[in-house]
Amino acid sequence: MKMKSLKRLIGVFLIFALVFSVTAPCAVGLTKQNQTEYPYVFVHGLFGWGRDEGINDVVPYWGASSCDLIAELNAQGLECYDASVGPMSSTWDRACELYAQITGTKVDYGAAHAAEHNHDRYGRDYSEPMIKGWGQTDKNGNIKKINLVGHSFGGATIRLLTSLLAYGSTEEQAASSPDDISPLFSGGKGNWVHSVTTICAPHNGTTLAYVLDELNLTTFAEVAVLMYAGVMGRSFLNGFVDFHLEQFGLTFIPNIRNKAEESFVKSFLLAMMENDKSTEDLYPEGAEKINDMIEIVDDVYYFSYAYQSTRKSLISERQVPIAKTFVVLRPFARMMGMYDTNKVSDYPIDESWLPNDGLVNVVSALHPEDEPFESYNKDTSCKTGVWYVMPVRKGHHGSPIGLSESKSYTLDFYDEFTDIINSLAKTN
Repeated sequence: MKMKSLKRLIGVFLIFALVFSVTAPCAVGLTKQNQTEYPYVFVHGLFGWGRDEGINDVVPYWGASSCDLIAELNAQGLECYDASVGPMSSTWDRACELYAQITGTKVDYGAAHAAEHNHDRYGRDYSEPMIKGWGQTDKNGNIKKINLVGHSFGGATIRLLTSLLAYGSTEEQAASSPDDISPLFSGGKGNWVHSVTTICAPHNGTTLAYVLDELNLTTFAEVAVLMYAGVMGRSFLNGFVDFHLEQFGLTFIPNIRNKAEESFVKSFLLAMMENDKSTEDLYPEGAEKINDMIEIVDDVYYFSYAYQSTRKSLISERQVPIAKTFVVLRPFARMMGMYDTNKVSDYPIDESWLPNDGLVNVVSALHPEDEPFESYNKDTSCKTGVWYVMPVRKGHHGSPIGLSESKSYTLDFYDEFTDIINSLAKTN
């Protein structure tokens, strides 16, 4: 079998194996000439990928089975980029990787964080910035900002990045001298971001983590995925699917003939023992810790979209999947639709957690529970520093990225969404 055919076959398989193991009037309908010109950076979710990965040439994460969404939006005159960060890494590690990719610098996970989690402080080096001049001012004194868009676990990633840009990290500042600290941890850059938009994001975790725990599948799945990542990351397919786990020595940097300092077994055991992975952040308790770490930024606009692919059962208060629910997500939607009592920990779960999109509870996707919010409607006058919760949309977790949806369905959502963002008043 030719290499190209093999990669295409693997790509089709991986779309299933990886993703779902994954103050101004807010007017719409503006022409592109009237829009603001801040670039958009799209950040994928758990087990997702970006433009840097070879799999994206086979199945784009953004657009999935409907279209190449980023290419379509760029063709409309928008400036859009899709980032590539660790598909199973922690919120912190992903935020650090995102910052380095946008700025074109070396990934710095922070001296304090790296020491706490027993992995390398530095990751790969991005020689070219994704967005040139980000954070700089033009001749009129206007700052070049960006709009951040995160699907699923990408939501926590962009929220943490925005918070770190604004407020920095006191732990990292204490652990490093001023001349040996990433600018990300110094703070004072809250005005580098114009808007943050989350789509199907588990702001407050997901009860699916508890469901998998009860089925004794969490540890098994983590072992299987880390083994898979290590094998892929040390094979000819490295770069086709990139797990970004070089901080643990588990994967190599694509296109660089580097040698991991540690053996595969030692690197695997290290990654297993540490809690610096996405699995920890997906529990409601883990999400609560992330929320405690994040502060809303007063000068940034915030929007959230939640999807629902369940309905109330005809015979009970439980939720069951609707016909539109993607077949792979149906079992998860049903199990989450029954989970109204926490049997794993003391974190309070009740019937409000039953509606879901197949992977994330609707109540969790609306907004972080500890931050201010308002419901959005077409007459809303938007201001910064508050979440605008958009009306819940019908669809499953993959619907907003175009999985099993039509091209027109996908583009209509992003045309509506970007028109809202681009109509917002500029901030200093």
